[in-house]
Amino acid sequence: MSKKGKKLKDACKQIDRSVLYDPVDALELVRKVAPARFDETVEVAVRLGVDPRHADQQVRGAVVLPNGTGKERTVLVFAKGDKAKEAEEAGADFVGAEDMAARIQQEGWLGFDVAIATPDMMGAVGKLGRILGPRGLMPNPKTGTVTFDVSRAVREVKAGKIEYRVDKAGIVHSPIGKVSFDVEKLQENLNTLIDALIRAKPATAKGQYLRSIAVSSTMGPGIKVNLQVWR
Repeated sequence: MSKKGKKLKDACKQIDRSVLYDPVDALELVRKVAPARFDETVEVAVRLGVDPRHADQQVRGAVVLPNGTGKERTVLVFAKGDKAKEAEEAGADFVGAEDMAARIQQEGWLGFDVAIATPDMMGAVGKLGRILGPRGLMPNPKTGTVTFDVSRAVREVKAGKIEYRVDKAGIVHSPIGKVSFDVEKLQENLNTLIDALIRAKPATAKGQYLRSIAVSSTMGPGIKVNLQVWR
């Protein structure tokens, strides 16, 4: 069992575990107690009242955070002809077709954060499911990464689009910025994500949908957030 470092212990002492903090106070505290020397990512964990074992209670989608994530994301686009040129002009880092699929399959190359594909490329891309799927890199229509509008898809990713998906425990984990962000920017990103999750509520979900929310920095402790703002 790993032991807590001195900095993490000091951070924990500044948090009252019995308190549900208002969002602004929680985010200010995250920034204050972040123990690392680097610019940590601010993360949120939202527990939902869904049963992910049922297909009709899956919560998955994508949303553009108004202030971005603070991380430059590398984009790969599978496309041909005019769509390949469109992707390049929009700022895609890598563009290719069957040649790029072969590179991934044969060399195990994964030098990108997001993959986008035009629908006509999914025959080749689909063969990469075992490689890309477990890493969350497989293009998917539900998240807007299978589309002929590759220009828009690339620009959205570069502007701060994130994908979210409920895990087996019914929790959505997502970045909402960096500790160097102003609290107002973090709050705006958090509100945008929560609003997206509320809109994505499955019709079959019963009872309380938003169960709990906690925010933390990469190396810092979790801070519980009061849900009343979103009810």
